[in-house]
Amino acid sequence: MRYGLFLGCTIPTRQMNYEQSAREVAKVLGIEFVDGGYGCCGFPVEPVDEVKALSMAAANLKIASASGDALVTLCSACGEMLSKAEKRLGKDAETAKGVGKVLAQASVAYTGERPRVLHFARMLHDDYGLDNIRAKVVKSLKGLKIATHPGCHYVRPSTLYPEFDDPEFPGTLDRLVEATGAEALDYQGKTDCCGGGILAVREDIAKAMTGKKLAKLTGKADAMVVVCPFCGIMYDKYQRTLEEELGKQFGLPVLYYPQLLGLALGIDSSKLGFDVNSVGVQSLLGKAGV
Repeated sequence: MRYGLFLGCTIPTRQMNYEQSAREVAKVLGIEFVDGGYGCCGFPVEPVDEVKALSMAAANLKIASASGDALVTLCSACGEMLSKAEKRLGKDAETAKGVGKVLAQASVAYTGERPRVLHFARMLHDDYGLDNIRAKVVKSLKGLKIATHPGCHYVRPSTLYPEFDDPEFPGTLDRLVEATGAEALDYQGKTDCCGGGILAVREDIAKAMTGKKLAKLTGKADAMVVVCPFCGIMYDKYQRTLEEELGKQFGLPVLYYPQLLGLALGIDSSKLGFDVNSVGVQSLLGKAGV
């Protein structure tokens, strides 16, 4: 199996543990990732200038289409933006015309290229398959209680992913966790936003949203599993900040799914980027028997 790999902006600069663990997992599973000369997906620009944001996405789609491979994103927002550009530009001639004018300034001609775009977790769930993952597990994580956080852009807007997961009651990430032998907890507020989307506008509200879920899961889950770098930043990086500001300890390890899967596949924990995690994972690794 071969895919193009779209890293986006945040992962290579702030969440390298996500990339590192994803690449290690891919090796064990026999999945080949091909790097391309991709730029920003355009998501951060969309609220300011939609046409320019779609132009950035279109430029990446054109690059991806040249290889003929499907494009895998690690970031949920990147996946949404690229998928949105595919569908929007194929139906909205006026917007496509505006995108063409923007790209012409960079000597790029987008002519409707539509490579298949899918999130890393969806690739594992739909393409690779749960049974094949289970067959590769050498270290069952039975006994671990994991709270999954699918995030906002993984399955929403549902119009972009009509044949994937339920936007109100998503279950694919739970099933991926259970394929490792761990227990995926069901809890109220699973689909709540992490707050990262408004961090630059109302940091106080964003942190309150993060703290609410952390408080709910403390003492109930051994770890939280996420599949988006923004969610990782909010629950892992900001957890330390919230502990200081609120005067309480959460101590909830936050893992990217390939970090959890990597443990079940028998990959040495030193290769899964745990040194980048802000919240210590030593107790979790001990409970997992690593």
